[in-house]
Amino acid sequence: MIALLKLSARNLMRYRRRTLLTAILIAVGVVALLLFVATAGSFKQVMVGGITDSMLGHLQIHHKGYTASIDNLPLNLDLKPAAVKKVETILQSEPAIASYSERVKLGAMFSNFNESTSIRLNGVDPVAEDKTVPALRQRISDGDPKGLLVEPGQILIPDLLAKGMKVKTGDSVVLVATNASGSVNGKNFIVRGVLEAVTGPGGRDGYIHISDARELLRLEQPDIMEIAIRLHNIEQLPSVMTKLGAQLDEIRNKDNKPVAELHSWKELSPFANIVKMIDLMTLFIRIMLISIVLVSVLNVMLMAVYERIREIGTLAAIGTQPNTIMGMFIYEGLLLGLVGAIAGILLSLAFLALLQAMPPTFAFGREIITLHPTVSLADLGWVLLASVLVSVLASLQPAWRASRMDPIKALHHV
Repeated sequence: MIALLKLSARNLMRYRRRTLLTAILIAVGVVALLLFVATAGSFKQVMVGGITDSMLGHLQIHHKGYTASIDNLPLNLDLKPAAVKKVETILQSEPAIASYSERVKLGAMFSNFNESTSIRLNGVDPVAEDKTVPALRQRISDGDPKGLLVEPGQILIPDLLAKGMKVKTGDSVVLVATNASGSVNGKNFIVRGVLEAVTGPGGRDGYIHISDARELLRLEQPDIMEIAIRLHNIEQLPSVMTKLGAQLDEIRNKDNKPVAELHSWKELSPFANIVKMIDLMTLFIRIMLISIVLVSVLNVMLMAVYERIREIGTLAAIGTQPNTIMGMFIYEGLLLGLVGAIAGILLSLAFLALLQAMPPTFAFGREIITLHPTVSLADLGWVLLASVLVSVLASLQPAWRASRMDPIKALHHV
């Protein structure tokens, strides 16, 4: 085998220009694939992190049917204390869960004493919310980002509302809300800070303390509308979701129907469709790499067989076995794919090191996104394996053709 590899390498070096051009073509395909995978992966991480870490969490639990009308923030589909206790017991026993935050969500009228407009509100426990969506604090563009996220009597308002109503940190405002029974209640608040907008549902919500939310709605019991959950590792999302879903299904009402439902961030954010598009484009790029390698190696090997017909006839005439001849050409294809892939990987790592030193930034709406492209060992391994495997497959037909040549006809070939 070693001798055959050396012979194949020597044969490739006989046609250095063609071998070099083919290896360069494979390397360029590898570089294009890895840079795209790294950049697209970084973009996905930034966007998913921005949505999950500043608003949604990785998972959310609601009353059955709540998400079907979530835009209206229904007050009659809340989780009662008994159900909340059972859910808390399940969440506290799951080691994959880092934290969770219970929320009271409501719609209200927001007034600066001159004008009024509608606002969506999240009543939260500031400590639990800070642990579950740690990037929420980073969105505070006006106001002190230190201390409790929000205290009783304070409100965090979205940037769009602050500009439209000409409200700034420290101003006094009024919130008026109607509860599930139709009772109206109002309360004065001090603007704690202004939140920068982010893409997705919840990006324009305001935040108040959960005790203020219950007071506005005159809730007699500590009901909640939503539980946001943060995992230690988002990669565990599918397995945790399956496990929690089965456990939550056991919490039933008097009619023996499930009380709660579980949703991942993908089901709650329209950005999940963009993630699918990025994954689909990555698949197409992978297919393009396979096509480049396949066509390049197939062309080179067909030319090699055609140009070396008399040489193949001589090898067959002196007793070289067909399998040996076939193996020689297969090893040539393997070496081409291996060298091209390794060169492409090394070039890609050099480019990625440069991008790490000078990370690219893009404006995404009002946000400035900084990308830090990286590739995993799995991606590098896949590219190397795919390049070598496709090169071998591309060499099979020319190698088989060479091994089946009639020595007499081959020797008389001009």
